[in-house]
Amino acid sequence: MAKRTNTRTPAPRATDNHDVIRVLGARENNLKDVSIEIPKRQLTVFTGVSGSGKSSLVFDTIAAESQRLINETYSAFVQGFMPTLARPDVDVLEGLTTAISVDQQRMGADPRSTVGTATDANAMLRILFSRLGKPHIGPPSAYAFNVPTVRAAGAITVERGEKKAVKATFSRTGGMCSRCEGRGSVTDLDLAQLYDDSKSLDEGALTIPGYKPGGWNYRLYSESGLFASDKPIRRFTKRELHAFLHHEPTRMKIAGINMTYEGLIPRIQKSMLAKDKEGMQPHIREFVERAVTFTTCPECDGTRLAEGARSSKIKRVSIADACAMQISDLAEWVRGLKEPSVAPLLTALRHTLDSFVEIGLGYLSLDRPAGTLSGGEAQRVKMIRHLGSALTDVTYVFDEPTIGLHPHDIQRMNDLLLRLRDKGNTVLVVEHKPEAIAIADHVVDLGPGAGTAGGTVCFEGTVEGLRAGDTVTGRHLDDRATVKETVRKPTGALEIRGATANNLRKVDVDVPLGVLVVVTGVAGSGKSSLVHGSIPAGEDVVAIDQSPIRGSRRSNPATYTGLLEPIRKAFAKANDVKPALFSANSEGACPTCNGAGVIYTDLAMMAGVATTCEDCEGKRFQASVLEYHLGGRDISEVLAMSVNEAEEFLGAGEARTPAAHKILERLSDVGLGYLTLGQPLTTLSGGERQRLKLATHMAEKGGVYVLDEPTTGLHLADVEHLLGLLDRLVDAGKSVIVIEHHQAVMAHADWIIDLGPGAGHDGGRVVFEGTPADLVADRSTLTGEHLAAYVGS
Repeated sequence: MAKRTNTRTPAPRATDNHDVIRVLGARENNLKDVSIEIPKRQLTVFTGVSGSGKSSLVFDTIAAESQRLINETYSAFVQGFMPTLARPDVDVLEGLTTAISVDQQRMGADPRSTVGTATDANAMLRILFSRLGKPHIGPPSAYAFNVPTVRAAGAITVERGEKKAVKATFSRTGGMCSRCEGRGSVTDLDLAQLYDDSKSLDEGALTIPGYKPGGWNYRLYSESGLFASDKPIRRFTKRELHAFLHHEPTRMKIAGINMTYEGLIPRIQKSMLAKDKEGMQPHIREFVERAVTFTTCPECDGTRLAEGARSSKIKRVSIADACAMQISDLAEWVRGLKEPSVAPLLTALRHTLDSFVEIGLGYLSLDRPAGTLSGGEAQRVKMIRHLGSALTDVTYVFDEPTIGLHPHDIQRMNDLLLRLRDKGNTVLVVEHKPEAIAIADHVVDLGPGAGTAGGTVCFEGTVEGLRAGDTVTGRHLDDRATVKETVRKPTGALEIRGATANNLRKVDVDVPLGVLVVVTGVAGSGKSSLVHGSIPAGEDVVAIDQSPIRGSRRSNPATYTGLLEPIRKAFAKANDVKPALFSANSEGACPTCNGAGVIYTDLAMMAGVATTCEDCEGKRFQASVLEYHLGGRDISEVLAMSVNEAEEFLGAGEARTPAAHKILERLSDVGLGYLTLGQPLTTLSGGERQRLKLATHMAEKGGVYVLDEPTTGLHLADVEHLLGLLDRLVDAGKSVIVIEHHQAVMAHADWIIDLGPGAGHDGGRVVFEGTPADLVADRSTLTGEHLAAYVGS
């Protein structure tokens, strides 16, 4: 007799209700008590104008709290080595899963950080060569340009009942080139930029910033006694010149004080050349660019590897050759290796390299320095490790993954995001591009404006609902630019001949001047190589790239743009006191919080606590300073104004300050009228930072402006504002050259230069040059096809 089975439906479990991430009362940055439910295991796109609060909700609230809770599961000892994260300002967060953030932050600028080291590709190649390379030279470390060869011998004392000395030797074979220390290039100092050899030290021979006669840096040499300070440097003996330039560090008494003396060259290398150039003060950077020449290391020929690592080969290919190959070619080479003893390794390496190709980065090479990648490329490199992950029910958070992508490549990115979702993950994407918004299962639109005018949820629902809704994003979602009927006539041309930087193939092109020129092409086609490599920033060229603004939480738009200087002077003049009183980083700072406005309490491995300073109530200034007024306002009230408010306040009446008003007009022109003057730079979005740079550079007197994807982080509604700004620059007699993928900017151009046809060694050629109308009519390139579809031709 058949056994009877129970066919009743099981009672629903409590876990079945965990299908949403619930956010209640989020107040990070400009968010105004935002409460929202985000569906899990779906693709949710967050839209809204730049500065509306998208990143504050997604990154600073949801992703930050997920990371903080994960960190709390580790022991207190381990947490001591981790960054401390404060709990976001939110009432309730429920239904969180492990969040993996993939942001646009550029990778480290250290030359030893490459595409290969930033992913697992280099590590796997090193193991492969240590197993199969002929001749065999050692373990995987022997192929690593970050590991030096070390040999040591000596005696160690062993305590086992009684002490006894044991001879020991230690050796480690590394792959680092000893000449350039794994950097691939060596620096040569131009001695003529360090000193005037016709003068003596007493006559002020040194011309290095910070080495003024009478200063300690100067007295270290002039009073060392190792050479005559009253003799011209060109008349030094060999021994004196060596002591002056190359002497090893030695403790000695100079001017009655114990100091460490060392030669001028090693001292300059340690104090100036060891630092990242971007972090230097402008006058130091200018000196370094003038005095230092970087040349390819003659010993390793730029490969960073020692001779042993270069000599070991698999099928006549060394690890240096493999890392220099275009990744799409390297993937083919690895596919040709059939060796059962390393089969799992080959499978993993093939998968990683195929992921590069799939994500549209097949044109890179593994030895490409990570610091040279654009924001979009860096973000896609970070995605590589997640594509093959077996993890499910993870929350992936992306910050504009379409940045730097040609319309042709956006579909590929969309497919990857959908694949991550289909594996059972929750995918949260901050995005502006209509093509990326179109694939969303759920849309959250923040706004309605930016800064204090934003921070609320204007819409949540489907893409169709957004399109029909009355929000800024909904109204602009189907915006389509039209191709200009008439274009400006150029006033001249910038001739580029035989350009060969990176993948360029002896490119000859004339870039028209006095008009708006757009340089376009698929990612990796050679746009940046052509523009930045052939039009170097100089006296007449103002280049505005995507590199991040460096600044602490004390830096703000007023300090960065130089706006604070005329404001301080105006306050000082009106009150007949010193300008330094009106700086929160100088004499006017509140002594309790040192002008920070808050007091930070470090709690070791737990998140530090920031409490508003009770003495100044967060205003950052001494009480006595706040008694001085300009136009009825004190300095803290002026710094709390938005750009638009300050423009009105400083534009007329008693507070009229023309120098400050000019800077405020430029900030308003680039669409930053909502920013407050004292807002910390660390709270600005990527798009806001680039426009802040643009506003600052607009004051420079260059005749040629070079912009690198200025639509980065711009909402659809703001692109029109940007085009108006570019038009004003051209109408003022400037030449504007823009590297851009946005079809609205292409359609608005006077002249288009299209590179391609593909990426890497499949690109590097000019495939079209002419007007946008000609490109649409021609449709001979990928860009032409997409632009024609966009304008509806």
